Amino acid sequence: MQKYQILNKINLSDTISLFEIYAPLIAKSAKAGQFVILRYTQAGERVPVTLVDWNKEKGTITVIIQAIGKSTVLFNTLKTGECFDSVAGPLGQAIEIKNYGTAAVVGGGVGIAEILPIAKALKAAGNKIVSILGARTANLLILEKEMQEISDTFVIATDDGSKGQKGMVTDALKTLHENGVKIDAGFIIGPIPMMKFTARLMVQLGIKPYASLNPIMLDGTGMCGCCRVEVNGETKFACVDGPMFEAENINFDNLMKRTSEYTQEQKQKLEEFEKNHKCKIGLH
Repeated sequence: MQKYQILNKINLSDTISLFEIYAPLIAKSAKAGQFVILRYTQAGERVPVTLVDWNKEKGTITVIIQAIGKSTVLFNTLKTGECFDSVAGPLGQAIEIKNYGTAAVVGGGVGIAEILPIAKALKAAGNKIVSILGARTANLLILEKEMQEISDTFVIATDDGSKGQKGMVTDALKTLHENGVKIDAGFIIGPIPMMKFTARLMVQLGIKPYASLNPIMLDGTGMCGCCRVEVNGETKFACVDGPMFEAENINFDNLMKRTSEYTQEQKQKLEEFEKNHKCKIGLH
């Protein structure tokens, strides 16, 4: 078996794919909340991706990739049997797992994949698990079965009401609170605005919130500085100090401003890549 070979690939949607990759050394030491860095070729971009699952016996790790930029679009063209050039990890700080009592895990979009290992670890530590999954529409929901199997309370919220409760994950959290569901700690992964407002609501409801800032990571080693964030008035780096932080101490407003600065440039690069990629395919 080749190193970093894709043993199984499953398309979860038009833009989201699951990869089971042979990486025995990483599988041996992985913990909930950590990530790996993938690279397609030696000259390719290094892309940090959160570990969704791992199997020490099989020597495999599982990641889920959403095609957003040039590199992730390229990753999702790979097929079962092909290989990544390199997979580095596990990286980042593992999440502190203990018995909080009742723990809520809130995932938005592809963030659902990243809360799955956290939910499993919290469940194994004796917590009751309240899972809230959110997406714009039903066909963007992933891992519903896996999340429901480990949840004591399971809620889906879609913006358009195509599945579950209509509205945001914050609406679902409010409904649970109004129905008397007591939650002691909350773990949030998803788009930055979603994490900001969910964390703010949790504080109001007396829930200790934690948020994972893996969406802002780039280099994954702390050298590029792209994932710097102000936490409790101090500069931290999500890839080496996190990615999970106490959410009430994160300066989300500053973070949202910085992460939106290069949106247009990212869109332009993706459009150029897709145009050139399609042209090359058409030549065969």
